Amino acid sequence: MQQVHLALGATDLRKSIDGLALIVSHVLQMDPFSTHLFAFCNKRRNLIKILVWDHNGFWIHYKRLEKGSFQWPENGHCGALSISERSFRWLLDGMSVEQKTAHTEATGRIMI
Repeated sequence: MQQVHLALGATDLRKSIDGLALIVSHVLQMDPFSTHLFAFCNKRRNLIKILVWDHNGFWIHYKRLEKGSFQWPENGHCGALSISERSFRWLLDGMSVEQKTAHTEATGRIMI
């Protein structure tokens, strides 16, 4: 399971790979060359960019909503929030990263 890190607050999404990698290393103080996903959102919360390292280069994934906005978590200062892939899928589907009524994740064990 891959770890996802959200850059809290608004990010200028005109930045490309180098600018986002600098934010990851200097602002979030994480390693952009890890296999983690680093997600950024704009001020209007209708755009998300995801930066991920893939063995010998970076990928940028980009999603723009035509209607509505993402329920991007807020905080008073810049920082990161680490969430699971499951929570990230909720966010991309328009829900909050904290679904209190969701079933717990399966552990992969069968209980008899």
